[in-house]
Amino acid sequence: MLGVVLRTGRKQPDPVDASSLRRVKQMDSEWSRALDLGADLESEVETAEQKQGVFAKLRQGLGRTRQALSAELGASFGGAIDSATWESLEELLVLADVGVPTTVRVIEQLEHETEAGSITDGEGLRQRLIEVLAEVAQPDGSTSRLDLSSHPSVVMVVGVNGTGKTTSIGKLAHVLSREAGLEVVLAAADTYRAAAVEQLTEWAERAGCDIVKGADGGDPGAVVFDGVAAAEARDADVLICDTAGRLHTDSDLMAELTKVRRVIADRVAGAPQETLVVIDATTGQNGVRQAKEFADAVEVTGVVLTKLDGSSKGGVALAVAGELGIPVKLVGIGESLEDLRPFDPLEFSRALVGE
Repeated sequence: MLGVVLRTGRKQPDPVDASSLRRVKQMDSEWSRALDLGADLESEVETAEQKQGVFAKLRQGLGRTRQALSAELGASFGGAIDSATWESLEELLVLADVGVPTTVRVIEQLEHETEAGSITDGEGLRQRLIEVLAEVAQPDGSTSRLDLSSHPSVVMVVGVNGTGKTTSIGKLAHVLSREAGLEVVLAAADTYRAAAVEQLTEWAERAGCDIVKGADGGDPGAVVFDGVAAAEARDADVLICDTAGRLHTDSDLMAELTKVRRVIADRVAGAPQETLVVIDATTGQNGVRQAKEFADAVEVTGVVLTKLDGSSKGGVALAVAGELGIPVKLVGIGESLEDLRPFDPLEFSRALVGE
């Protein structure tokens, strides 16, 4: 039996048709490049103001780490790069939440290049560090693009309470619906947290999309099942499934999450196309542990890293990518709608290290 579906009175666009693709071309180029709709898109040129605005917010959020790294690298400008340089840089990267395994890998590569003569001074070290960190942030064979090439495409979103999961879903729905012109349906499968359904309903209204809801405390699998049915009935392009926030150490709840994913896979071939885990940047290395546990349970395809505007570190993005091979796909750099952004590895590294 189909759950409650909120109708917004919004016109139905043709599914991922030429009109929708033209809308995507008119988005800022960063978002256009971030969405894989199964078609080649010619992105509009992103304005310098748009690019600078995102970069400025990243720089502000990662300011303290960048100042420390810049000071250490700046101290090497006038002299040779020696063992003390590597020790200090290693300590700073670990303190920035890059993680020990990833830090060791980065330092070893930079040491090797220095010994080979390709890095000769502090400025060269700074620039090469930016490049190496960007490479780490984009694991081999992975992509930071969101796979929305199927019809419908199903995006399952997981994470612990308090990470900004539901808010991130709402902002993503707004981008896909209002800016890309796609038909989006939300499934409110977080049936346990007080006011979770109400919060997602508000986002659905802002985004102009439908939402499928079940009873409080009801079966999340049933809500997702009804969500798929609603997406198919509406000929929707994208179904985004919220799930109950849970501790990654709770085996019973993680098993339930596995069940939800199985319901999706049984209803739509190849789904979910994306399973995103939402990680709070301020939690540091605990975020890596969360990502690993969720990845073991539901085959995570990407990370949404939130609250970068409130973190003095943010290196957890590199730790997750470097240690788990899971790319960061979206980042939250503020409270407003436009502050959910596609992850740009090079811009992130520049904001972290400084130029």
